[in-house]
Amino acid sequence: MSAPAANPVVAPDHVHALLNRLHQESLTQEEALPSTYLSSPDGFDDLMRDKFIALDQDKCHFVYQLARATGARNIVEVGTSFGVSTIYLALAVGSNLKHLGGGGMVIATEKEHEKAENARLHWREAGIDLVMRHIDLREGDLLETLRDNIPQVDLVLLDIWAPIALPALKLLEPKLRPGAVVIIDNSIASASRYKDLLSHLRSPTSGYTNLTLPYSKGLEMCVKIR
Repeated sequence: MSAPAANPVVAPDHVHALLNRLHQESLTQEEALPSTYLSSPDGFDDLMRDKFIALDQDKCHFVYQLARATGARNIVEVGTSFGVSTIYLALAVGSNLKHLGGGGMVIATEKEHEKAENARLHWREAGIDLVMRHIDLREGDLLETLRDNIPQVDLVLLDIWAPIALPALKLLEPKLRPGAVVIIDNSIASASRYKDLLSHLRSPTSGYTNLTLPYSKGLEMCVKIR
């Protein structure tokens, strides 16, 4: 019998139970969506308004492990939705601050008020001291909420509708430290709608190195080198 897949996330049992439940709810929602939902812009916002289609659990494990490995203190999540992946980021930041010292925060963004409220409920369920205290949720138009009061950024998780992706990254770029990592979900399945963003990141003059990780639908890992 093979050993169960390793889970790097250090958290109490109730947090693991919460995350497993939310990932299952996300999978159920995704299975009910039309197969073209990632590639078709028509009606996408209306379709997704009450959905939270979380970052896949194995991708969340990777991003958590990456945040721990790099000692990330300040993380920006561009596209929070119901706050599932935010829990992983907050757990990583909390552990890093505990072991490395200093200050830090997960800056989370969400346009839809109802989604923001659901995210807050999930974070409270995970734990105010364990998770919620490490999150700065900025509700509204992210091109406004990310304009000011951004510290030096160690990691960006970008999982947002394509037209806003590149403008959001360009807002953050002056704050990316050398070695900062930008993660983009669905970089294979949604390559056409992320064309401008990926062209920017992969340009020889962009100052990034890039790697497409072979997760389902793709996961892009970009490192800011200058």
